[in-house]
Amino acid sequence: MIEATGFRDRIQEFNDRNAVILGISFDSTDDNKAFKEKNGFPYDLLCDTDKAVSLVYGAAEVSSSRPSRISYLIDGNGQIKKVYESVTPADHPGEVLKDLS
Repeated sequence: MIEATGFRDRIQEFNDRNAVILGISFDSTDDNKAFKEKNGFPYDLLCDTDKAVSLVYGAAEVSSSRPSRISYLIDGNGQIKKVYESVTPADHPGEVLKDLS
């Protein structure tokens, strides 16, 4: 939650860099919508209920009940520029902003 609210609270800085923030989870559309509204997230939360995206990106195994907390910095051409395999939730939004500079 700390990581998600950190991105929310610094959204203007990401907007200033033309960056798009997306979250993804195994949760349903309704659950993600409720979570987004409850926390005032100004970015989309994507649903990966069949784990297809998480499996491709290495963020889950077939038997996983939740995806790993992994982030990807992807450029405008869809190329992965950086993989954050381990993050400190409170520091991660600032880390990404630094890498965008």
